[in-house]
Amino acid sequence: MNFIIMRIKKYLNRFLGFKYDLPSLTIVGVGPGDPSLLTIAAVKAIKNSKVIVFPISSDDKKSLSAEIVREHIKFKKKIPIIFPMARNEFDPDEIWSNAVEIILECISNYESVVLLCLGDSSLFASSSNILRILKKRSPETVTKTIPGISSLSATAALSNFDLVKKGETLIIKECPSSESELISLISQSRGNKIVLAIMKVGKRWNYVKEILKKEHIIENSLIALNVGMPDQIIQYASKYSSDIMPYFSLILIRLN
Repeated sequence: MNFIIMRIKKYLNRFLGFKYDLPSLTIVGVGPGDPSLLTIAAVKAIKNSKVIVFPISSDDKKSLSAEIVREHIKFKKKIPIIFPMARNEFDPDEIWSNAVEIILECISNYESVVLLCLGDSSLFASSSNILRILKKRSPETVTKTIPGISSLSATAALSNFDLVKKGETLIIKECPSSESELISLISQSRGNKIVLAIMKVGKRWNYVKEILKKEHIIENSLIALNVGMPDQIIQYASKYSSDIMPYFSLILIRLN
């Protein structure tokens, strides 16, 4: 019955000019961690939805994205989904496909869905995999995307760091998995007015730190850990003494 209602409303919207809100999937960027960085558009989309889907790393873990919007989803239907996060024990395609099935089932029940995305929905966002599969399986489904403040933008603002100035180029890269790749990236960027944004440093920090020292750029390499969260750290790499970095970590380097 709900499916028939949806088809009728689509027909009225398209051919007769009537305006009905159709159940949809909205991907919402919720920012890096601080609830005060939520956009008005994000809050509005969440309030207008019936179902909130959000990622968790395992069944016994809280969702960072859900915690950010906790005050806005108290009375919503909430569906956690374990995201693979590059872990070998999960099949990514199976995870994304299962998420799409859940979302489409909600939409077929005439429930609008919001999928929460930590940070911004266009930067290393797992939500893009879900959107890709959904569009292939159900191209007629209405989808929207609301951007969020990225950890890059938040870091730049909190540290008065210009991400890119006139004449410069900003390169955003996931941290290379090999020392040679990182050395090559730094070498190619020198003298070319390039700013490097190295994301997801985490477990690679020990060798990254040594390369920054050898390249004599550790003094002007800005690190940011858990941006927007209670244990946030933003400081120059030379002052960071720990051998451990969390998953949510990045480095900004201006190579002029």
